[in-house]
Amino acid sequence: MNNAAWISLLIAGIFEVIWALAMKQSNGFTKLWPSVVTFAAMWASFAFLSFALKSLPLGISYAIWVGIGTVGVSIFSVIWLRESITIFQIICIILILVGIIGLKFQTN
Repeated sequence: MNNAAWISLLIAGIFEVIWALAMKQSNGFTKLWPSVVTFAAMWASFAFLSFALKSLPLGISYAIWVGIGTVGVSIFSVIWLRESITIFQIICIILILVGIIGLKFQTN
């Protein structure tokens, strides 16, 4: 499979993290700039995902995209937003990360 597609999928996942964090900061879309960042990052995330889907399987790509978003948002929520997390939640997030890595290497 093509490396550009995998890089595009990674970038799509990063933009998913950005739009989710910006949406939280938009306070229900009542703050202009976080709202603008949310929609711009959503558009970028979908655009990069769309490019990746030209050569990667949909099911695997979607699982990885969502997984990157889930892990990224979870990490930044704890670090940046000071949200609490339990050891069980950390273990589950690690399992998601292991699944993402496994899917990537199994799909070569």
